[in-house]
Amino acid sequence: MILVAGSANLDFVVRAHHIPSPGETVLGRDFKTFPGGKGANQAVASARAGAAPTHMLVGLGDDAFAVPLEASLKGAGVQLHTIRTPDHPTGTAFICVSDDAENAITVAPGANAQLRPEHLPSLQGFTHLLLQLETPMETVTAYATAARAQGVTVVLNAAPAQSLPAELLAHTDVLVVNEGELATVSGHTGSIAECLARINVPTMVVTLGHHGSCARQHGAFTLQGAYPITPVDTTGAGDTFCGSLVAALSQGKTLPDALQFASAASAIACTRWGAQSSIPEAAEVTAFIAQHPKTSPEAEQALRAFCGLT
Repeated sequence: MILVAGSANLDFVVRAHHIPSPGETVLGRDFKTFPGGKGANQAVASARAGAAPTHMLVGLGDDAFAVPLEASLKGAGVQLHTIRTPDHPTGTAFICVSDDAENAITVAPGANAQLRPEHLPSLQGFTHLLLQLETPMETVTAYATAARAQGVTVVLNAAPAQSLPAELLAHTDVLVVNEGELATVSGHTGSIAECLARINVPTMVVTLGHHGSCARQHGAFTLQGAYPITPVDTTGAGDTFCGSLVAALSQGKTLPDALQFASAASAIACTRWGAQSSIPEAAEVTAFIAQHPKTSPEAEQALRAFCGLT
């Protein structure tokens, strides 16, 4: 079983020609609300991957915004461990998506900030604990420490980007970051390979957008090229990757196979609107992989060069 402990937000999404600069007002077009939040998105991705039962520890307010979040999670088959906070609203996120599918996000944590170390449920029967950083750092660290002590594999998505305490890194088995987060965690601005060398975690995975992804496990590198798609909305793509990756690893897949599955799932998500609404089912991902050839030697060499591995 997989336990995701993290955030749930109701996303308020507006589409515009471009993302506003500081002080700029932009006229948007389409507006919709979607269930979101890094933790909830990753829980849905894990559940839809179908590899193992997925549970989620989540903080929600006693308000209308919590209703669609609970419905989406339960609809995906996620079993909830809800901490209700009547004095704090459900988390929200305000997202602007540009015509080239980039996004800018502002999060109001609300009830997410009320998760405490004592809220962690029993970990008996769980194989993996998936964490993010939209909940308090001391809580995330306490959860990781407790999980490691009980033999549960700890997977941390270090997003939003911030420096990590040594205690949290010491109790992390798999660290997943994007390129910017890697620079923040490593405190270095060199190549991908140089930054990875500065972080002492058994398995590191770096998502690199349209370049693909790069992983280092016990000193050995694995590369996964990006799938060719025309993106519509990249919101939730990284979360889809994380949830799908953990689901694949929990099923016993090798790291290269898990990277391939996660990359395909996130590619599909980029072709659809919204966060949880864009996450594919396992059968869709398997079919997508079958329809797309593996990375060519030339493309892999280009990815190696991009990561500083040549």
